[in-house]
Amino acid sequence: MGTTTFSGPIRAGNIRNTTGTTVGSDIANVGYVVMTQQHVMDISGGAVAAEATNVVIPANSKIVDIIIDLEVAANTTTNISVGDTVGGAATLVNAVASGTTVGIKALGASGGGTLTWKNTGASDLKLTATSSAGTNAGSVVITVMYAQAFNTAVQP
Repeated sequence: MGTTTFSGPIRAGNIRNTTGTTVGSDIANVGYVVMTQQHVMDISGGAVAAEATNVVIPANSKIVDIIIDLEVAANTTTNISVGDTVGGAATLVNAVASGTTVGIKALGASGGGTLTWKNTGASDLKLTATSSAGTNAGSVVITVMYAQAFNTAVQP
């Protein structure tokens, strides 16, 4: 199957502007499409210190979620963190415990850095990933979900 690349944010919906009060006919229903990028981190060889990822979030985007998924079981728990390599290494997810069983890991009540998800700022963000402890097995899939150019639009 082929793929298509767009240079700007994608919005979807069939009513662009509110002109009345009837849902489905004259109240705006256009929203931003959520985009995703992924990075796979091998944690089998010991602690990983600030590994550059292939994830680059476009400027003025809003990070909606970051999913930490232990794809290959680890022998011991390691803490997974995700940060920004541009502009001061802001923490986006801090020390999520991998556990030793495969599956998606809970970020906890605050996610460690989720307050920085509000706005990625005026520059693209290239992300890093780290793990704190060594294991002799394991790999983590990090999925970042975001709405491109969401922060530059006037939101209702």
